[in-house]
Amino acid sequence: MTEEWGAVLVVDDDAEMRELVSDVLSGRGHQITTAGSGQEALKLLAEQDFAVVLTDLRMKGMLGTELLNEIKRLHPDIGVILMTAFGSVETAVDAMKHGASDYLTKPVKSEEIIRVVERAVRESALRREVSRLRKEVHKEYSFHHILGKSKAIQGVFDLIRRVADGPTNVLITGESGTGKELVAKAIHYNSDRKDAPFVPVNCAAIPEQLLESELFGHMRGAFTDAKADKRGLFEEAQKGTLFLDEISELPLMLQAKLLRAIQEKEIRRVGANKPVAVDVRIIAATNLHLAEEVKAKRFRDDLYYRLNVIELKLPPLRERREDIPILVEAFLKKCAAVRGKNVKGVSESALAMLMDYDWPGNVRELENVIERAVTLSRAEVIAPDDLPTAVQGARGDRRVLDEAAEKTLSLHEIEKEYIKKILEKTGGNKYQAAHALGIDRKTLYRKLADMESASPE
Repeated sequence: MTEEWGAVLVVDDDAEMRELVSDVLSGRGHQITTAGSGQEALKLLAEQDFAVVLTDLRMKGMLGTELLNEIKRLHPDIGVILMTAFGSVETAVDAMKHGASDYLTKPVKSEEIIRVVERAVRESALRREVSRLRKEVHKEYSFHHILGKSKAIQGVFDLIRRVADGPTNVLITGESGTGKELVAKAIHYNSDRKDAPFVPVNCAAIPEQLLESELFGHMRGAFTDAKADKRGLFEEAQKGTLFLDEISELPLMLQAKLLRAIQEKEIRRVGANKPVAVDVRIIAATNLHLAEEVKAKRFRDDLYYRLNVIELKLPPLRERREDIPILVEAFLKKCAAVRGKNVKGVSESALAMLMDYDWPGNVRELENVIERAVTLSRAEVIAPDDLPTAVQGARGDRRVLDEAAEKTLSLHEIEKEYIKKILEKTGGNKYQAAHALGIDRKTLYRKLADMESASPE
């Protein structure tokens, strides 16, 4: 199927009318194709892509309204304009209720044809772009694209699959950087709410005095800066999903309002007298243990139980190390493309360092490390020197043991080599070295003295 953006199909059983409309639109640079019947139009639509179909209402065989219904069923992004005699305007208006973009009354004027058709072309292009973006978003946040083959992450996939389509509230827990928002998006875009908005809000990033207005909206004059009525994020997320990140940071006063919104399925804007009904799925996330926050009276127990219908706990990266090579490959490809660099892989020694590191910042930290390495790399393969010293150190300390085993050194010799290595890393700072070795400075001084006295003259 060929694709011509802005192409127009003119359908009319009157040859003179087809020619008139074609001449007007061709003069504006549009590519025009004509058909003498609805059946012929449907054949052309199966072979070529059009932005707009301009069809007569009264035709032999298939009526314009019947053609409209078929186009909307088979090609929903195409705009349809009906041409009608003055006495059939009511029919045309009724057709607009069933999906027609607009109508023209015969005898048609050239400037009116141009105005109506070109508006329909722009609207068609916009619909196509929205459809494309929705497909891209769905693809990006499909849980199949949350990377990993480990048992831990496969368990997350399974739970996403089971909870996605239900209306149940979900609480996502896990350390910072484990990808809680990505999982929330995967749930939303795999649910029956995927065509409605996904609205994220970081409860810790908005000042407490503004958070109520952000969530629930406000009326004009509700406070000094309220110059106009404003919809809150609950209303923005209507029929969709509201993602409340760092939910533990929500002030107690707002926790009560959130609880009411969940229970009553309605919110009240700041300064409003009447409530607004809302249909919103709540996905909350935290890196804290909310049960402990409840015990400490920092989080309402009734809200906790409302949010924690299903808990989805994300594993830290150190508990799914077998996923690191997959993530490294994906981040490497992405960063190399963004930076325009010809970096194609990671050396074995660099990958070993990445595998050994404990990743306190989890997947987010790994992505940042790969971005840094791609930026600094002078070769097609990332080398150990392209990695941060903290990541290099994870493997470097183990290398001492590997070399010691290879040389079959005694424990005394291993201790001596290890102390030397730590002193090198700390730049000779004995205080830092003692802290890293887990001994006090006096013990370190004594061991250094023993090492010196044992050294050959």
